[in-house]
Amino acid sequence: MFSKILIANRGEIACRVAATAKRLGVRTVAVYSDADRHAKHVAVCDEAVYLGGSAPKDSYLKGDAIIDIAKERGAQAIHPGYGFLSENADFAQACIDASLVFIGPSADAIRAMGGKSESKRLMEAANVPLIPGYHGDNQDAKFLQTQADEIGYPVLIKASAGGGGKGMRIVENSKAFSDLLDSCRREAITSFGNDQVLIEKYALKPRHIEIQVFGDSHGNYVHLFERDCSVQRRHQKVLEEAPAPDVDESMRSAMGKAAIEAARAVEYVGAGTVEFIVEQRPEGMSFYFMEMNTRLQVEHPVTEAITGVDLVEWQLLVAAGQKLPKSQEDLKINGHAVEARICAENPDNDFLPATGTLFSYQKPAHSTFIIDENGKDVRIDDGVREGDVISPFYDSMIAKLIVHAPTRAQALAKLDRSLALTRIVGLPNNVAFLRYVINTDSFSQPNLDTALIEREADELFNQQPLELSTLATTAIVQQLANEFKAANANSHYKYDPFNRPSGFRAYTNYTRKFSLSYDQQPYVANIREWQNINNNADKKSAENLSHFKLVIKHDPVGDEQAEASVAPVFEAQVSYSSDDAHNHTLWLNGARISAQSWIYNDTIHVFTDAGRDQIKLIDVMAHVGEESAAVGSLKSPMPGQVIAFKVAVGDSVNQGDALAVIEAMKIEHTITAPTDGVVAELLFAAGDLVADGDELLRIDSETSEV
Repeated sequence: MFSKILIANRGEIACRVAATAKRLGVRTVAVYSDADRHAKHVAVCDEAVYLGGSAPKDSYLKGDAIIDIAKERGAQAIHPGYGFLSENADFAQACIDASLVFIGPSADAIRAMGGKSESKRLMEAANVPLIPGYHGDNQDAKFLQTQADEIGYPVLIKASAGGGGKGMRIVENSKAFSDLLDSCRREAITSFGNDQVLIEKYALKPRHIEIQVFGDSHGNYVHLFERDCSVQRRHQKVLEEAPAPDVDESMRSAMGKAAIEAARAVEYVGAGTVEFIVEQRPEGMSFYFMEMNTRLQVEHPVTEAITGVDLVEWQLLVAAGQKLPKSQEDLKINGHAVEARICAENPDNDFLPATGTLFSYQKPAHSTFIIDENGKDVRIDDGVREGDVISPFYDSMIAKLIVHAPTRAQALAKLDRSLALTRIVGLPNNVAFLRYVINTDSFSQPNLDTALIEREADELFNQQPLELSTLATTAIVQQLANEFKAANANSHYKYDPFNRPSGFRAYTNYTRKFSLSYDQQPYVANIREWQNINNNADKKSAENLSHFKLVIKHDPVGDEQAEASVAPVFEAQVSYSSDDAHNHTLWLNGARISAQSWIYNDTIHVFTDAGRDQIKLIDVMAHVGEESAAVGSLKSPMPGQVIAFKVAVGDSVNQGDALAVIEAMKIEHTITAPTDGVVAELLFAAGDLVADGDELLRIDSETSEV
């Protein structure tokens, strides 16, 4: 076994590799960029060396610099993780040439499987089933369109050197082919430095099922069963599970055999994944080779959970020249595991990646990077801590939440509960969306395919999971808790908004007014003293609660007389207690609710078992004189780089026309015209970096000449 390795990666996977290395007594060297100077992976490794600028090309893609650091620090091997240089054949060979072990397959195997066209030819020779398509070297655009026309639409354009869901476009008809080909090639160049593509028939109702394989340098091969990765957005995986639902032993055996033959065809050594497209027909399922990823997969923990195998440990053992620790007969499936990818993104805005600070990052009870024969119930793999910044330079994934249980139904229930206890404030994220997905009939039944998210769109997007009453009450209680803490946490005055020496009142109850905004609608909430505790379910505990009467109305802003005549939308007798500024127990008309909340800017983020939502608590005086943002303002929806403008100054545009293309986190986003008009000014040029909210161009409304 090695005594020291360098981990040529960052974030969650760098922490993952370091955890197993530490358990095995192997020292680790981290490398880091400017953006990652204080990152978690830097802290958990034994040594850390500065690599370069924040952009990957200035740091994590600098293979020569990484090799030099490994040699200087006395590392014997380099673990590439996934992404960056993990499937770069030249880097793998450079490691060998520098007398370092590359913890992965040979450069020849990476080249053979990394080029999708070449890998298809190899698989055909190995009798692995292939889906119809064109995998040749002729990259002329007109020729490729002719091939697509002959295959029949829909087709899938894929970057030949691609992976991770990038460089892929579904084409529905011949007219759309040219523009989508150009877009695919641009993304392929950005992500992989190679714009060669292949064309494949897009299977209807397809599932994405993959097989984990392992080979050693002694000619031994095993598969560690399958994973279903069908739930995807932007061709990137959202949820993964093992074993795949509705795959019987016959199909599992056939897929496993085909995957091993694929690995054997290139004399594969190490961890790899053979991915299949599975077409679902009334008469049964058929599988076709899609690609082989010559590295560890993001979703490898679900395989670890059902097999009890530490795949990183196997990587290290095999790279050190040892035999595989188990034969195929030794490997068994134990229970069911599901992984949810928690990402900084906005599902309700086309999954746009987000950046920002993890103001609050609360997690359920869990283990981290631990694998044993019994399987851990809940595991979280991450590379961030509360207070860390999610930057625009790297992938948007925050963490992976993995659950394991005896059955799929139990695993889904455990995942739902764990997601409910995962509470992130500071930037948009997909935690609530993941709960929506796993609770759809399509996922729970299961009725799986790669279009599940689109099919269930009405149930998944623009949800309002919490009642206004819960949100408003929690926001008020959060404010009162902060006031109490600020006044004097050791005060002998009872903890409520009225029993304070803050002013004299005679013959009247004191009323407080709060201005709120929810779903872009203004509300006013009034609270007044209330001492009747008869509606509390537990009268003894009620003696330790504070109380008020709550009335919520729509707010006729600026008209106090009109407010008096507005009918309440909600009234309640409220009792509450707060363990601290974030954890509250509420009684609304006798119904008990446990809530957590955080104030971020002027927004209260509220979490309960039922879901999460947010409401604004408005300081009216702080917003005097503000004007609302112009409707249809042409601002960048995220930090990124301007790839191209589709219009020039003076061009007439119609609502919905493409105006500009922004690239962020290796994903392209098209900005469209919100209204008809004429382009008045372009405020940036192609190649410029833009911040979230930067105005990109201006459009003047067209006016008719008299």
